[in-house]
Amino acid sequence: MSIAPKLVTIFGGSGFVGRYVAQRMAKEGWRVRVAVRRPNEALFVKTYGDVGQVEPILANIRDEKSTRAAIIGADAVVNCVGILNETSKQKFTDLQSKGASQIAKLATECGVKTFVHFSAIGADINSHSKYLKSKAEGEEMVKASFKNAVILRPSIVFGAEDQFFNRFATMAKLSPLIPLVGGETKFQPVYVDDIAKAAVKGVLGEAKRGIYELGGPQAASFKELTIMLMGIIRRKRAIVNIPFFAASIQGGIFDALQKFSLGLFTNTILTRDQVIALKKDNVTSKNKMGFKNLGIVPTAMETILGEYLYRHRPYGQYTELTEAARDLDS
Repeated sequence: MSIAPKLVTIFGGSGFVGRYVAQRMAKEGWRVRVAVRRPNEALFVKTYGDVGQVEPILANIRDEKSTRAAIIGADAVVNCVGILNETSKQKFTDLQSKGASQIAKLATECGVKTFVHFSAIGADINSHSKYLKSKAEGEEMVKASFKNAVILRPSIVFGAEDQFFNRFATMAKLSPLIPLVGGETKFQPVYVDDIAKAAVKGVLGEAKRGIYELGGPQAASFKELTIMLMGIIRRKRAIVNIPFFAASIQGGIFDALQKFSLGLFTNTILTRDQVIALKKDNVTSKNKMGFKNLGIVPTAMETILGEYLYRHRPYGQYTELTEAARDLDS
């Protein structure tokens, strides 16, 4: 008699981080439910496994009924839901605090064995940043409802679909200037597939409960990362540091435009909340568990960035060939 494969529900499983977790869980032989608000836009996840192994389903974490339906029967739950900036309909508290609380509470009620929750480095209940405060509130609510939860706090995440390196690479193609807010703020970029590996450890019960801060092997300032990026995409641009007070004013203007535009403008440029968060380094703490405790060796940026940022180079995939030809002519 064959034993049915175990089932994991991944909330936000079609997002940047969630899709990597879904792929790895499928490789582990698990059935995977990808719980999202728009399943028709997440059909690509079906290709991550055998026929019927990975399925997108409808679930809105602000709705108890659909959230419970997505969890019932699952052996494990992973919560990857998160936003970087608020809109008129998507609020930090609703998704990252109350939403996380509801998922954890229902997971406990439904008898789920393991729970993995994604938070962020810098999560602080006393933070003036609504983003970081909501992340910390979510952590506390998750721990209160699901005692054995594994909480992962990644630094800036990089990978083919990232919104960090790709964003500034695109900016470099369009502008001779690269404006930076918090040029001296330090980050510890972490490869998306490495944090997916950490999530799998949590699902399989191979990680003890608690908070893990996940950063790559190299910490660098915002400016240093930008200079490195310019080298990878073969572009020379002037890097201009924007003082925090000026950035706060700019963010406030963009926030106001979003508020009074009746949905016609979404502020994905710069928010005041992001300016607040950028005042604090985004690196791992010595007193928190991390990759070492999970037996994972984090991937260096240099081994990955060139694989997907080449498209931002002047000659794209033919850059090396063009450079070699120039060397022969010189």
